[in-house]
Amino acid sequence: MAMSKTSQALAVLMVSTLAFTVCFMVWMMFGVIGIPIKKALDLNATEFGLLTATPVLTGSLIRVPLGIWTDKYGGRIVMALLMALTVPAIWLMSYATAYWHFLVIGLFVGLAGGSFSVGTPYVARWYPKNRQGFAMGVYGAGNSGAAVNKFIAPALVVAFGWTLVPKVYAAVMLGTLLLFWAFSASDPAHRVPSHTRFTDQLRALKEPKVVKYCQYYSIVFGGYVALSLWMVQYYIGEYGLDIRTAALLAACFSLPGGVLRAVGGWLSDRYGAHAVTWWVMWVSWICLFLLSYPQTDFTILTLAGPKTFHIGLNVYAFTGLMFLLGIAFAFGKASVFKYIADDYPDNIGTISGIVGLAGGLGGFVLPIMFGALVDLTGIRSSAFMLMYGVVWVSLIWMYWTEVRGIEVMGRRAHAFSLGGSTASPSLQEPS
Repeated sequence: MAMSKTSQALAVLMVSTLAFTVCFMVWMMFGVIGIPIKKALDLNATEFGLLTATPVLTGSLIRVPLGIWTDKYGGRIVMALLMALTVPAIWLMSYATAYWHFLVIGLFVGLAGGSFSVGTPYVARWYPKNRQGFAMGVYGAGNSGAAVNKFIAPALVVAFGWTLVPKVYAAVMLGTLLLFWAFSASDPAHRVPSHTRFTDQLRALKEPKVVKYCQYYSIVFGGYVALSLWMVQYYIGEYGLDIRTAALLAACFSLPGGVLRAVGGWLSDRYGAHAVTWWVMWVSWICLFLLSYPQTDFTILTLAGPKTFHIGLNVYAFTGLMFLLGIAFAFGKASVFKYIADDYPDNIGTISGIVGLAGGLGGFVLPIMFGALVDLTGIRSSAFMLMYGVVWVSLIWMYWTEVRGIEVMGRRAHAFSLGGSTASPSLQEPS
């Protein structure tokens, strides 16, 4: 018996979210197995940043074509082919021995990260406009694959060594592919006309709004990816924790940053994309300001002699702030895509691919910059200093293009209404 449209939509959403969770888990694999690899190959911080970021590069660059192909051919076939292509590369990772081996194979493993720009338009088109924010938020909760990686990979590394992790992940990816194909569906009405040209769909790159959404997403998604990759080794270096404890605490950022994206979608549907994004930026700015302060000892001269004080976040305060930052990023990822669903309902695949590309490139560039800053300054919290500056730029941009614009439009509307009320009697005089 054929399923109803509502049942099909729910099945598509659930199985697509599962597929995206597994793809994201694979995409973030180096965040954990990169630590024993770093030790074995004696990598510095910059080399480690490049190692973790390499899969993010291909997962980002592929997003625009994947979004376009999803619009044209449908999400079911594109997602299935993408997952199938990653399985051999994941398996081969176990046999890499040299640094360049990891970089090259990582480029192919990174294809899994492109799944976001496939699933977003795929699930959105199964739902009415007033529920698309929530649907995309549920799908986007697959970002929690970053946290799943932190639960599974450390246990495997400690018990069997890092080489077992890629083999297990390849098997999981293959099993998920079979489940996805069995329970997903396709609707030809969701595809854009076949005569649509590549250049027609990329025309949106000229629009300032799209560039602005790219900037927002490079923070809330790019920052999320970068910090998810960076946090395990940060905890180990800053607080001297073992890999399992470090991964567990790092999941306090990754888990809410993924799971709560659905809540962000609901809030965006209810209160609007602008209101949610505005508060996301402010909360992120405050958290990053506090996280930026390095461990500091300073001495002052008092009447009783020199006294030394220590300023710095202990592991509990640090984890609490990271938890809040993860929540803010989760809401922000959903609200940015609510902007897209509202402004580009007929071109979600292409626009989400462009914006996703920007976010992914942020996730690629930031870990490398984190490592370079640590090598240059010797200060681990310099990563948060960089993020703080990026958020500050975005807040200023958002104020001038949205907040101030709304205020000006409101004053003009008020002035117009006052002018209309005074003019109305004179308009009625001839009668």
